Amino acid sequence: MFKGINLLIFSIYSEDELKRRIITTADGSKTIQIEDWNEQYHSKHGAIQEAYHVFIEHGLRLFPEGKVNILEIGFGTGLNALITLKEAARKNLDIEYVGVEAYPVTLQEVEALEYCDQLQVPQLKSIFQNMHQASWDEQAFISDIFKLTKQKKDFRDIDQKNLFNLIYFDAFGARVQPDLWTENVFAKMFLALRTKGVLVTYSAKGSVRRALQAVGFEVERLPGPPGKREMLRAIKP
Repeated sequence: MFKGINLLIFSIYSEDELKRRIITTADGSKTIQIEDWNEQYHSKHGAIQEAYHVFIEHGLRLFPEGKVNILEIGFGTGLNALITLKEAARKNLDIEYVGVEAYPVTLQEVEALEYCDQLQVPQLKSIFQNMHQASWDEQAFISDIFKLTKQKKDFRDIDQKNLFNLIYFDAFGARVQPDLWTENVFAKMFLALRTKGVLVTYSAKGSVRRALQAVGFEVERLPGPPGKREMLRAIKP
C-alpha cells in the first residue's frame, strides 16, 4: 500500500557530527536515518508498526491497570513515549516514564516526523512538543496520567535499582553499537527492574539472547514486527 521507503525530506548533522535525514518507512510513517551507519531510529519496514508491535503489544499490554514505571533505552524521536501516552489514556494507566538519550533529536526533526498526524491524534501535538522541550533530569508533568523524566547520558551510566516495571530497549542495533548489547549493560537493566519486571526489544540476535540469559533473565522469542521474523522479551524472575 505504501511506497517510497527512502523519501528524503532534509539532511542535518547531529551533535556527534553524524549526518541524519528523515525518511518515510513502509507503513507511511517517518523516522530518522543516520546515513553514516545506514541505521534508522525505527524500522524502515514501518516505524509506527514496529513501535506498537514490540513495545505496546508485547510490553505495555502486560500491565492492564494501575501505575507502570517505564524506562526507555533510546528516547530518540519520542515515538514510543507518545504511543505509550496515547494507550495509557485509553486504558486509564498511570505512567512514570524515564527516557535515556545521549544525542537528542532537534525540534525541527520532531516536527518533520509528523507523528501526531500519523497516529490521528492532532490534539497531542502540543503535548508531544512539551515532551521534547522538557528540561533534562527533571520530572515533567506531561498530563494527569503521564510523568516524564528525560536523562541525557550514556546507557552504561544507568544505576537505578528495583524501580521499573517495564523497559523498552530501543538502542541502535548491535551491528553499529555492539557495546550497548552486552552482559554489562543488561546486568544494569536487570538491577533496574522490579521482580517480574519485563524488558522488550526488537532484537532477536542469538548473542543478545545469551547475554540476557547470562545476567539472570528468562528470555522468550516472539514473532517480530514487519520485516523481522522474531523479537525478544525478557522477564526478571
